[in-house]
Amino acid sequence: MRLRVEFTTEPFDLDEAPAHAVAAREVIEAADLDAVDVGPFGNTAEGGSDAVLAAVDALLRKSLGAGATRITLQVNVIEEGGA
Repeated sequence: MRLRVEFTTEPFDLDEAPAHAVAAREVIEAADLDAVDVGPFGNTAEGGSDAVLAAVDALLRKSLGAGATRITLQVNVIEEGGA
């Protein structure tokens, strides 16, 4: 099964990426995921279910540990080959 995760971390800082946003980005970029898109207002990544779920666990733990006060997260099942 393939999954797509979309997430944001808060609080926002438009002048400089906060530590929790950097932590989230590092987790996602280091994970065995594909179609990674990291931006200032939203982030997405796709991959196999085990890889996405492991990345989500690490993302939540590291972002909260780095000062996130809110993490908005959505996980969708996607069809093989995209969509």
